Amino acid sequence: MAKIFCVANQKGGVGKTTTTVNLAAGLAQLDQRVLLVDLDPQGNATMGSGINKAKLKASIYEVLLGMTDVRTARQRSESGRFDVLPANRELAGAEVEMVELENRDKRLRNALAEVKEEYDFILIDCPPALSMLTLNGLCAAHGVIIPMQCEYYALEGLSDLSNTIKKVHMNLNPDLKIVGLLRVMFDPRMTLSQQVSDQLEQHFGDKVFKTVIPRNVRLAEAPSYGMPGVIFDPSSKGAQAYIAFGAEMVERIKSLDVE
Repeated sequence: MAKIFCVANQKGGVGKTTTTVNLAAGLAQLDQRVLLVDLDPQGNATMGSGINKAKLKASIYEVLLGMTDVRTARQRSESGRFDVLPANRELAGAEVEMVELENRDKRLRNALAEVKEEYDFILIDCPPALSMLTLNGLCAAHGVIIPMQCEYYALEGLSDLSNTIKKVHMNLNPDLKIVGLLRVMFDPRMTLSQQVSDQLEQHFGDKVFKTVIPRNVRLAEAPSYGMPGVIFDPSSKGAQAYIAFGAEMVERIKSLDVE
């Protein structure tokens, strides 16, 4: 049965989509069956997986509104060797349309229940806001992976996100927990980066992943070619870091109480 994880952070531009796409591809290289769920109306994870968001016959929008199911809407990322539940701009309208629907915060959870036996991992790329879409992701997941840059403002946003996760855990999804914090876009030449990294390790201990993702231009270039960075340039430092992160995730979930 699939382990379901959200990649979430209320702050934009922290590498959520890069992390989701490359973790999916990294896990696929480790022979894991992976479904990537694009829950962001920008559809960047869809495009970064090599799927044209402008030509979708069905997307997560129709799934959330009950117009189709996951098996019908999902597509295969040929470059990454994982499945994708794609998104495009239509998804922005789901925010308003879901307000009046029954079980509006558990629409994604119920939809994924039909396919979770077919995967080892389901990764959900959340939008950079605490919206109805993000809430659906948190209600569907066993755990949250928080990518963050090692800078001052990132620490401030982390406390807001932690409080949100606690509230969802208490009121909507008792299975939800923080799996770990992933340091991304890390530049060891910057003293502040190292200081914030040390602070994270002191405050959160083993909740901080050992793998650190460096700032890497090849990871940034990969989406324009419609493929994950780990496929685009496997020898780059960024790609190797995400492969290592995939292996660390496989190890870490063994210690999680996931059913």
